[in-house]
Amino acid sequence: MNYKKVKKTLDKLNSNINNHAISNPQVSKSSIGWHIDHSLKVINNVIIALHKSNPELYKKNFSFLGKVFFMLGFFPRGKAKAPKQVKPPEIILKEDIISQMQLAKTNVETISKLHKNAFFKHPFFGDINSKRIYRFLELHTNHHLKIIDDILKK
Repeated sequence: MNYKKVKKTLDKLNSNINNHAISNPQVSKSSIGWHIDHSLKVINNVIIALHKSNPELYKKNFSFLGKVFFMLGFFPRGKAKAPKQVKPPEIILKEDIISQMQLAKTNVETISKLHKNAFFKHPFFGDINSKRIYRFLELHTNHHLKIIDDILKK
């Protein structure tokens, strides 16, 4: 997986910023703004964790569940809760989303410069190194983009 696919998901998130206040409880408890904010927080926090990691501590412990989801290319809905560090605030401001978007675009460009075993610890999948990070970010962001699309359809 590569930078271009992650950039494409960022572009799709960006195109939905003006819809940030829209919600549909039949699809999701959260607004479009929540899904955008959360996705950007994940991207930015994961990349910061990659930069801070010590590649020598990386373990090849990628879980069976992670391998299945990566192979299938999606995450099921409603099965996981967002950790507090990537949960959006109660009030989501458009300006904050725009600021996070700019940071995400900058951060994504730094991934290719990282050591191949720079990593972050995922609570279900285990250590995800920079080799797998593009795929993780693409799948996670697409998961939320599908929810956004469903909110807009109803």
